[in-house]
Parts: sequence; structure tokens; C-alpha cells
Amino acid sequence: MANANAKRVKSSEIELKDRLVNINRVTKVTKGGRTFSFSAIVVVGNEKGVVGYGLGKANEVTAAIAKGIDDAKKHLIKVPVLKGTVPHEQIGKYSGARVYIQPAAPGTGVIAGGAMRAVLESVGVTDVLAKSKGSSNPHSVVKATIDALLKMRDPYTIAQVRGVDLDTVFNG
Repeated sequence: MANANAKRVKSSEIELKDRLVNINRVTKVTKGGRTFSFSAIVVVGNEKGVVGYGLGKANEVTAAIAKGIDDAKKHLIKVPVLKGTVPHEQIGKYSGARVYIQPAAPGTGVIAGGAMRAVLESVGVTDVLAKSKGSSNPHSVVKATIDALLKMRDPYTIAQVRGVDLDTVFNG
């Protein structure tokens, strides 16, 4: 998640809502029999442009979810959201997962599946068209979606980087 325009956010400053994306039961065979443990991937966000994800592993489901939430709060990022949608279309990649995100007109809703939906709703996007290609592993899809959101730039950032005003950015 090392990106030049990624902005870290402190979790103590904002009120976050958490969404459970996936729980995985893992079995370890020992001399005394099978031992079960759980891993949970959780997405947290304030629905106003801040989102983070975390992975928690424990012997109980509730403990795994709690650890996932704590991990997610440590990895929060700021994402540009303009009028309830993303600023431009973007492709995100992680491992075998590929995601495509594109802005949509007001009233469209979040057209995305599973793990992508959790991330996009947590960040505060209300209208977006999204497609997941390749791997459907929830861990990879969440990380690919976060990658796509990290690459997003709003017009103000572009104008600042180019050293021009907003009218020049939109009118060429």
C-alpha cells in the first residue's frame, strides 16, 4: 500500500463502521486430533472517504473478528469520493485478482459483488459500476479494490500536481 498520494488517517479521530467480508475455518491435524481456528477479513470505514482492511486469526470467531477490526484501524487510507461516486475509472490488481471500477450516474447504486461491495460501501461510494475479474478469493479482491482506490486522484490533486487551476484541468 505504499503510494505517493496515499494519505494515512488516525482511527481515533473518526467514527468507523465495520463490515465482515469473510470468515475462514482452518483445521490443523495434531496428535490429539483436529484443532480448529478461524481467520476473518474485515473492512472498516466512516462512509466519508476513509477505509481500511484487516485480517484477524484466532481460535474463536469473535476474537478473530475483533483482531481483524483492530488491524483494519491501523491501516486506514483516505480516498477521494465526488458526489457519491469515484472520480474516474480505475483498474486495481493484487495477486490473481483484477478489479475494474468506473463512476456511475446518481441513482445507479453500488453495482459490485461480495468483497468489492463491502469496501466500496465502507468508503462511502453510493453510485459505482464495478467488475471483479480473475481470482474470487476475498482477500485478494479486497486488496485489489483498495489498490484501485489508492490510485484514484481528484481534480484538485491533479491541478496541484500540474501547477494549474481547475478550469485548465477540465477544459484542457
